[in-house]
Amino acid sequence: MIRIKENIEYTKNEIKEACNKVGRDPKEVTLIVVSKTIDTNRINIAIEEVEDIGENKVQEIMDKHQELSPVNIHMIGHLQTNKVKYIIDKVKLIHSLDRLSLAKEIDKRAKSHDLIMDTLVQVNVANESTKFGLSCEEVYSFLNEIQSLENIRVKGLMTVAPFDEDVENVRKYFKRLKEMFEEIKGKNLSNVEMKYLSMGMTNDYKIAIEEGSNLIRVGTGIFGYRNYTK
Repeated sequence: MIRIKENIEYTKNEIKEACNKVGRDPKEVTLIVVSKTIDTNRINIAIEEVEDIGENKVQEIMDKHQELSPVNIHMIGHLQTNKVKYIIDKVKLIHSLDRLSLAKEIDKRAKSHDLIMDTLVQVNVANESTKFGLSCEEVYSFLNEIQSLENIRVKGLMTVAPFDEDVENVRKYFKRLKEMFEEIKGKNLSNVEMKYLSMGMTNDYKIAIEEGSNLIRVGTGIFGYRNYTK
């Protein structure tokens, strides 16, 4: 039996250890429990210990949100433009903004609900063909393109690093995104506030924290391995 609360406690201790290693305050780092494919009963056990969960699919957010205890829901997976309308009033933060058409749709739907939608720009730092996200070279022009949108705010950057059994090999990708994060912060762009740096998952979140991440996304480390073919 997976011990959800114990796994969360272990993860929080690992966060503290990583922060202490580089002189950071663990309170700076938010643990987002990734609940993809997990039933609401188990998610609610996790919610007793955390304030934020992450979902990869719109359908799962729609199916689960009414049965969940109060919690911040993060959309962390690829978001199709035609599905924005289903989650615009249900999520705290969209981590996967990666194209102008999506930005415009989020802006339109947020306006219709009289709200400002916080987003993160997804960056494909390693330029992997199998992953979504803007290349590092595309980020600045994209930020310029969306500055006129009134109901959307860019609050930071997100990346998914390549999987590598030797996690030291992914440090360079986190380091590069942190550099970009600081560069953008210094430009004082309208509609843009570099507040959140979402990087690091079960396999590599300690390295990500050492390199400046303040949002980590942990699923397997909390709920165990899952059948993603469902």
